[in-house]
Amino acid sequence: MALEHLFQGSALNAVDAKGRVSIPAFLRGVIERRGDARTVVLAKHEAFGCLAAYDPAYAALKHAKLERLLEKEETSPDAQLEYQQRNLIAFAATEEVPYDSSGRIVMPPMMRRKGDIGDLALFLGTGETFQIWNPERLLKDPRIPDDLKDIARFRLEERGAAS
Repeated sequence: MALEHLFQGSALNAVDAKGRVSIPAFLRGVIERRGDARTVVLAKHEAFGCLAAYDPAYAALKHAKLERLLEKEETSPDAQLEYQQRNLIAFAATEEVPYDSSGRIVMPPMMRRKGDIGDLALFLGTGETFQIWNPERLLKDPRIPDDLKDIARFRLEERGAAS
């Protein structure tokens, strides 16, 4: 199953005290082209200190990827346990959040904490999914390439919130 529409681009949006933030229109467009749900799924990113986000239809693709990984690792004695652990992380530790006609969601407190999201959210398209970062956290992460840090700095300067 290949994805026809991919998440691309970046944006920096304000998050209010109640956790309300607008999903950028270019990301909502992909969600809506992939399916009819006006919903985004949020999860703690498995490698970075941010949130992974995607449309509900992507969950089936994610499950298929985990199944293929299990098939590759079947000979390992720990394969079944690792498969179960991956499934728990991939599906139990998520929250499905609807967005309104203007694209606003209320970021659940647990997800906000998991992603260390403060008063700004940096949205980054990553193809199949997109990420939501605290821009200051991204700038401090040594694993993030300088070109991406430049995008974060540009978005902060654009908002007048440069550090």
